[in-house]
Amino acid sequence: MQTSTKTLLPASQAAGASGKQPHRKRKSSLQALLRHGEMLQALGSGALMLAGWGAGSWSHVLSVILYVAAYAVGGWNKAKEGVETLIKERDLDVNLLMIAAAMGAASIGYWNEGALLIFIFAMSGALESFASERSRKDISSLAALKPETALRLEKDGVQLVAVEELKVGDLLLVKPGEIIPADGRVESGSSAVNQASITGESIPVDKLTGDEVYAGTLNGEGALYVEVTSQAESSLFSKIIMLVEQAQSEVPASQRFIQRFEGLYARGVVGLTLLLIVLSPVVFGWSWGTSFYKAMVFLVVASPCALVSSIMPAMLSAMSSSARRGLLFKGSVHMENLAAAAVVAFDKTGTLTAGSPKVTDLLVSEDEQADEILRMAASAEQLSSHPLARAIVTEAQNRGLQLKEASHMKATAGLGIEAEIDGSSWSIGKAKRPSGELQKWAEEGVQKLEMEGKTVSLVIREGKPVGLIGLRDEIRPQAKAAIERLHKLGVKAAMLTGDHEATAQAIAREAGVDLVFSDLLPQDKVTHVKALREQFGSVVMVGDGVNDAPALAGASVGIAMGSAGSATALEVADVVLMNDNIERIAGAIALARRGQRIVKQNIIFAVSVITLLVAGNFGLSIPLPLGVIGHEGSTILVILNGLRLLRPGY
Repeated sequence: MQTSTKTLLPASQAAGASGKQPHRKRKSSLQALLRHGEMLQALGSGALMLAGWGAGSWSHVLSVILYVAAYAVGGWNKAKEGVETLIKERDLDVNLLMIAAAMGAASIGYWNEGALLIFIFAMSGALESFASERSRKDISSLAALKPETALRLEKDGVQLVAVEELKVGDLLLVKPGEIIPADGRVESGSSAVNQASITGESIPVDKLTGDEVYAGTLNGEGALYVEVTSQAESSLFSKIIMLVEQAQSEVPASQRFIQRFEGLYARGVVGLTLLLIVLSPVVFGWSWGTSFYKAMVFLVVASPCALVSSIMPAMLSAMSSSARRGLLFKGSVHMENLAAAAVVAFDKTGTLTAGSPKVTDLLVSEDEQADEILRMAASAEQLSSHPLARAIVTEAQNRGLQLKEASHMKATAGLGIEAEIDGSSWSIGKAKRPSGELQKWAEEGVQKLEMEGKTVSLVIREGKPVGLIGLRDEIRPQAKAAIERLHKLGVKAAMLTGDHEATAQAIAREAGVDLVFSDLLPQDKVTHVKALREQFGSVVMVGDGVNDAPALAGASVGIAMGSAGSATALEVADVVLMNDNIERIAGAIALARRGQRIVKQNIIFAVSVITLLVAGNFGLSIPLPLGVIGHEGSTILVILNGLRLLRPGY
């Protein structure tokens, strides 16, 4: 294909046009908090409350005006939310209770106490909203891995354009080492493309003219001209962003219970408050003023603010903290489920193994020396950047073999490499030849190695097979440590794989897996996940491929490998492991359990404070300011207790 190579960009820009992200300086939590709109309203309300208190010594009218302003600044949004809930859902919530309590306090002259109530209530709401926004930002930042720009071929050269501007039919230049910016079809060029993020294949796939390529996959050593076949919004990372946004409304079962309970409880508090106002003068002989005052104190201290805020700030903070560690939760319900994990089941290929092949076997024909065949193969492969070639060269170097100079090298995508060494022609490539062409020893060797789930490279000298090199994915460096961490948490590790038993057992022994299930089809993985759930309870499934999707969906929590995972696996999973570091899974379980402990602490504390304050109102006649500080202070404390999970390293 003939195209103009005139570049409309500076060379430095064109060289890094795809997959580059500008560095963004991270704002401190304090700066982000102070920029938060609700926090500014809460602080403004507090400042007006203090000004009103200070003005009270010399101008009552000015003091009241300032208090009214404090009510408006801090309580307007909450009052609006409460009224909308009352009108649309015909239900009461905490927002309306607090506004009613503040107005009641003002009606009997306790302007400062009402303003204090509004201020603390607004502050607690701001902190809770901050936790939610922080979680959303931390999650969204992980999805910023997609390329922002692409090199599009125009009539007068190559133009750098935003990925969002690409249209079906556009022709793109994808340089070596760049991320492919859109789904498309190769029009010209050849390269090995690492498409683990889409198909789950651990070995890069050779791409020739007419082959499909996918957005989010990594181009190898060759340049590709790609025709766009789908819009950018359908790419892998766009789907992740969409799924996260949809999951924002997903809440854990405990929070759903609290939300249902809130409406019933709020109606009960309002009913009891009205009864106190009406019946207290008759039953207890209190004056109307005393009855109304105690009713207002009761309305404040009995409201479930702290109880309502016991769960979500902790869960959102845990989600945010996990996101910074590379674990993207699609909803807080999955954080709650993860805390109960009893078994973590791993897929093998691309999950426990890293997708980095190494030489495992070297078979040679009679009268040949294994090291010599390896040396010649590595000499031919030494200039190739293909992962299999690098693995062969690395093995030769590890054995201390001196490589020879190769000439007339020719790489053919999909077949391998040819070269001349010491006057003899050599070729190294896939062990795929017409039936009957290979000698018996080679046919038997290929079958044996492939039955063990290994990739086989055939070494040919002067047209005659002389060696077979077996390669297999290396176990992930962190796999053993990841499973050891799970064991420390009391969680068992299982492995579900389609590989044969011998290969599966070898990987399992190396990693320290407790339970091994091999020779599985996708539907078999689902069956075993269900059996594990029946035997142990909550089961977490970790996988990366299309064939793992059913098992991910059937597990209590499904975790997909973000970098090496297929789009299908990512779509059905509950959690996405963006950096593919499986050692983080144990940390996420520990964090989820800490979150659950904090939720339990918060609920016990909130209920205890409400009980003590209600009893104190009737037994000790606690003043309204103490009721405000005690109740709303407990709300602040449970929120801050949940926000502890935002701390780095917690």
